[in-house]
Amino acid sequence: MFKNVISKRAMIYPLLMLSAMWFGYFLQMQGFFGSCFGAIIPLLPEGLLGVITSPLLHGNIDHIIGNSIPMAALMFLLYQFYPVVANKVFVTGWLATGLLVWLLPPIDILTGDYLYTCTIGASGVVYVLAFFLFFSGVFKWHMKLLTISMLVVLYYGSLVWGMLPEELFYTMQEPSKISWQAHLSGAVVGSILAFAFRHVGEKKKKFIWEFPNYYSEKDDKLWQEYKENHPEDFLELPYKKRDDIWDHLDELRKR
Repeated sequence: MFKNVISKRAMIYPLLMLSAMWFGYFLQMQGFFGSCFGAIIPLLPEGLLGVITSPLLHGNIDHIIGNSIPMAALMFLLYQFYPVVANKVFVTGWLATGLLVWLLPPIDILTGDYLYTCTIGASGVVYVLAFFLFFSGVFKWHMKLLTISMLVVLYYGSLVWGMLPEELFYTMQEPSKISWQAHLSGAVVGSILAFAFRHVGEKKKKFIWEFPNYYSEKDDKLWQEYKENHPEDFLELPYKKRDDIWDHLDELRKR
């Protein structure tokens, strides 16, 4: 019963992404990705590989589970409601976010010290999807897509706090292991993509009679015929008769 409602791509692509993420994590556990290999290392040539591979790598089981659930949900919404641009948004968001993280200087915001960081995880892509889905509904101003925007805010609104360094809120003995740079980059890229594709795909429908200077000869003819056949509907009723009609209606409502 759902084959004409739920897109196959909306089911298959999230499963493929989750499979790739968990396969990458399995390879990590087997020692194929040691040290910072496969991670984004800002401003260093060897860190460019991570632009492609880092979303498939995770630090521990909690890390990959925490990214798997929103990844599956947001990818489903993307491919279900934005099928025309889904691939472009996903691939461009993935690469652009990784490149932006690589370009950001790894500096401690409180001390200004240089930090050698290795960024892994799919959270940057999650932020791309969340912000794209939210702002696309706003930019298109389509009721169905706005509903998706509200769902994203309801379930993932707290993501906004991940765009800020934890050091601003807590006193920490060592730098946080959460990459706010990846989160912020994903949010920026997702918002830009939503704006760039605001005129592509499903938009708010505008009926022909909503356009300025709309005129239909057929409608006008029907209107004139109705006026000729029902002249009593256009007579100015005396106040007394109007009062009688309203009194009669009130009596009917009380019964």
